[in-house]
Amino acid sequence: MLSVNTFRLLAVFGVLLLPSVNATPFQFDQKTYRQDVQTLASDEFEGRGPLSHGEKLTVEYLENAYKAMGLAPGFGDSYRQAVPMAKITADQTMQLSMGDLVFNNGTDFTARTEQVQPQVSVDNSDVVFVGYGINAPEYQWNDYANIDVKGKTVIMLVNDPGFATQDPAIFKGNAMTYYGRWTYKYEEAARQGAKAVFIVHETAPAAYGWNVVENSNTNTKYTLVDDHKNQSHIGVMGWIQHQTAQKVFQAAGLDFDKVKLTAAKAGFKSIALKLKANLAVKNTIELATSYNVAGLIPGTSQADEWLVMHAHWDHLGKTVQDGKTVILNGAVDNASGVAGVLQLASHFKAQNKAPKRSILFTAFTAEETGLIGAQYFAANPPVPTKQLVSFLNIDGMNVGKGVNYILRYGQGVSELETYLDDAAKAQGRTVKADPRPQNGLMFRSDHFALAQQGVPGLMFMSLGDTDPDYIAHKYHQGADDYDASWNLGGVEQDLALISDIIEKLANNNDWPKWIEDSDFKKRRATDGK
Repeated sequence: MLSVNTFRLLAVFGVLLLPSVNATPFQFDQKTYRQDVQTLASDEFEGRGPLSHGEKLTVEYLENAYKAMGLAPGFGDSYRQAVPMAKITADQTMQLSMGDLVFNNGTDFTARTEQVQPQVSVDNSDVVFVGYGINAPEYQWNDYANIDVKGKTVIMLVNDPGFATQDPAIFKGNAMTYYGRWTYKYEEAARQGAKAVFIVHETAPAAYGWNVVENSNTNTKYTLVDDHKNQSHIGVMGWIQHQTAQKVFQAAGLDFDKVKLTAAKAGFKSIALKLKANLAVKNTIELATSYNVAGLIPGTSQADEWLVMHAHWDHLGKTVQDGKTVILNGAVDNASGVAGVLQLASHFKAQNKAPKRSILFTAFTAEETGLIGAQYFAANPPVPTKQLVSFLNIDGMNVGKGVNYILRYGQGVSELETYLDDAAKAQGRTVKADPRPQNGLMFRSDHFALAQQGVPGLMFMSLGDTDPDYIAHKYHQGADDYDASWNLGGVEQDLALISDIIEKLANNNDWPKWIEDSDFKKRRATDGK
């Protein structure tokens, strides 16, 4: 029986024997695609957790796939980029106390740290409610004005005031800004000197249920290692249930749901709750190396200009539920995307004429823990980021039937949207705005780490768009498994669309520009692009 990579190699050679043409139309190899997804999302790969046996199998699989296609190593003489990481496993028997109240981990709250220390403690820390925990000068908003939170425990709301008010004049109304993301909230609290953060979970503004928070934060987590301490990170990164927050505020003599409404109004002033917080996060730490993986098709006349096609390879590994080990295989999120990138790599390698620009096909580690692999790549790219034309990112594909539209995440963000419009029109499809802009998906996948370095990107994602049950019962849960009954019509049409965009960008002289004023645009301008 032929291995998947041997089958792929023969398929590439078969295409190469076709009559010479400038660019053959994209041909979806459904058999190989299914084999790739089924393998990557199998129990043998253990949920593809970074720094696990599942990572070893995944990285080897991807490296062998690129070799079988004949792609060059993406990182000098290697297909791998070493990413120094710490594997942090917190003791899940921890309890949180605020005043006389005691809360249980998992059911009432979650807590973790990215500080590489055996224990991070919160001892008699003053508790302060800081509204949305936002300091945004461009929106004339500062929840930390006139209050010192150094060493304190801050409680804050998820999302931003625009979502709460649905007023387009406040932030961006229903559409989440980066200020609404949990990553920003932890970053800003650390800058303010806080010891611990607890974000109040509510399903609508968070865009997912408590089960996602629990699954994502009560197992092994990862962080980049620079000085082996990561003291720039907040001590405790926590979430609390809505009802937990209600109890805490009641103990402080306040009504949480009433106070919450005042936090969405300009001029909100943070409130000291006059309670003390105590928590000990005890960690088992393993310093190890994870890997980004990449294969390269070198360009010809413009070889120093690179286009990146990407999907993150990791998922959440294994967890324990009701005393049983559950493997979180992440078939749609994101084995489907990784298999899609392999399809595109095979297609472009099979062309009889090499592209003008170089095309790098990448798969990064630890996206699920905060874009860690992407952040490392953005800070340590194989060529300077000013040479990266754009970054195209697949994070979950439509494994069902084809549809007559393609989703656009963000609007008026960059000129890449024109490429999306043209490719969709060529397929007879329309471009549909993100149906859930309040979820902030623009900031939740690996392209964002490159955007922060000024590289414009497009995200291709279909998580729950064609399967309403996905977010509620499969996303980041054990039910996200490969299903042989998948139609894959959506995968085929989206890969053909992406192929069209790559073909154009890889063979023209265009440098798509940022449209919307942002730090991304400013960063790109300093690169002269």
